[in-house]
Amino acid sequence: MRMYDIIEKKRDGEKLSSEEIRFFVDGCTNGDIPDYQASALLMAVYFQDMIEEERAELTTAMVESGDQIDLSAISGIKVDKHSTGGVGDTTTLILAPLVASAGVPVAKMSGRGLGHTGGTIDKLEAVPGFHVEISIDEFINLVNRIKAAVVGQTGNLTPADKKLYSLRDVTATVNSIPLIASSIMSKKIASGADAIVLDVKTGAGAFMKELDDARELAQAMVSIGNRVGRNTMALISDMSQPLGYAVGNALEVREAIDTLQGKGPNDLTELCLELGSQMVVLANKADTLDEAKKQLTDNLNSGKAIEQFKVFLEAQGGDSDVADNPDLLPQASYTFELPAEKSGAVSEIEADAIGTAAMMLGAGRATKNSDIDLSVGIVLNKKIGDAVSQGESLLTIHANTKTVDDVKEKLYASIVISDETVEKPPLIYENISR
Repeated sequence: MRMYDIIEKKRDGEKLSSEEIRFFVDGCTNGDIPDYQASALLMAVYFQDMIEEERAELTTAMVESGDQIDLSAISGIKVDKHSTGGVGDTTTLILAPLVASAGVPVAKMSGRGLGHTGGTIDKLEAVPGFHVEISIDEFINLVNRIKAAVVGQTGNLTPADKKLYSLRDVTATVNSIPLIASSIMSKKIASGADAIVLDVKTGAGAFMKELDDARELAQAMVSIGNRVGRNTMALISDMSQPLGYAVGNALEVREAIDTLQGKGPNDLTELCLELGSQMVVLANKADTLDEAKKQLTDNLNSGKAIEQFKVFLEAQGGDSDVADNPDLLPQASYTFELPAEKSGAVSEIEADAIGTAAMMLGAGRATKNSDIDLSVGIVLNKKIGDAVSQGESLLTIHANTKTVDDVKEKLYASIVISDETVEKPPLIYENISR
């Protein structure tokens, strides 16, 4: 088998066989295929696409290129959740204890963030004492005992994906549905979950800016998951503005606590209930989404969800007192208000720019070696559609520097106030299943 023939075949729009796809993935992983040939095939896929069968084969080959986590020792159906990213996306912090409170085992492998704010692990480490440096055996034992645990990703998970992504990043082939879908799903499948719920974002602050593109990606990932034996569902949700109000690690933990107490922002609460309902149904803990949603809502209102969060924190060394006293979380030295320059209705809050402003404060990583300031960030006081008066605070900046003029300039440029009434954007666009 020659790589030249595989490139030529896909260039001409033909279907690649399972053997050809595995030859390519194995060769990339072990270094037998040079970068220029791998890049040529990636570009051919970019232009000629892949059918569903090819996408599933590519994903499976990437899964088998490295470690696979065996979660079979955990009783019950293990359900994982993945978001395609955004600004203020605190859903994992809420969903893990919320869904666990319904008896669903949540064995979550997460990473650290590169960009606007930290990843799930960074946010959890804002809780004093919390740690993710636990063995897989301890991880499994925790999930069996308390239904939820979070551990850092293993270093040899889907090495083929790492190599292919580094090539895609420098050859303008990142925006390819089959390559994006196989990259995301390979990591989820290798992490060992029995079922997967996907939160595919669309809007200005999302990777997929247009709804049609988000729909195509969601359908591709659901198809891959179900083809390889993982029951998979997806929501397409809005990211035209930050989710919730908080952007920043400790600030997002505080907002997660509010939400688990039934006092969180409406959009964040509703999205978590919708995603959580899918997880509960996939785990066979409810027959319908409506039944699952009622169960989760009851757990928020009764205090069961926040109690599960405390147990989860304690099990991994965290100070559970933060759930009753969020002031124990890291706090910035200074706060600054951003007053509205005119009266009207908020018509635009550019999510990416809000995230960039938070990173300028130190909430995120510009490079993978950057240090994160867990205490800083931004808390919105207004969302799209809200009325505002001149001089009223649009948001609060939490900083550890005495001057934030550059951040304010960035923020003013990212928020538009209209003289007309503005409708709030929809939160969820579609629910996609097999």
